[in-house]
Amino acid sequence: MAHTHEFVARIDWKGASNGPMTDYKSYSRDYDILIDGRPVIKGSADPVFLGTDDRYNPEDLLVASLSACHMLSYLALCARKNISVAAYRDDAWGKMEIKEKKLRFTQVILRHSVIISAARYLEKALRLHHDAHETCFIANSVNFPVLNNAIVTKAE
Repeated sequence: MAHTHEFVARIDWKGASNGPMTDYKSYSRDYDILIDGRPVIKGSADPVFLGTDDRYNPEDLLVASLSACHMLSYLALCARKNISVAAYRDDAWGKMEIKEKKLRFTQVILRHSVIISAARYLEKALRLHHDAHETCFIANSVNFPVLNNAIVTKAE
């Protein structure tokens, strides 16, 4: 595997098409995220920051990115250890607050619920969440704690 990977995204804001920006409260926060060959992601600010609630906001996407990266890392580790995962769910939660005079993320908690096929792998499957956290590219890139609360059960 290469040691360097590059990713490209374009943000397209057309809010000025409704007229020039005249004040902080009235301009559109809606934008599109465009990545070649993929569906457009409709974005906006969170409603608390005067955006709309029918589009994804950067804060949601950061929490989702942490969750997805952990899941993909975890599934890869399970596959390498021949642990058959039947289902995976994460109810991720993030908190932003003022720290050092800046509003920032201070914590994300990933609450994984995993169902595996064989009971003999329950402990190993639970321990692999630690390894997945250590290999998750996104978790290794943020400056706040990403905590993992995992439950692993056997399929019935």
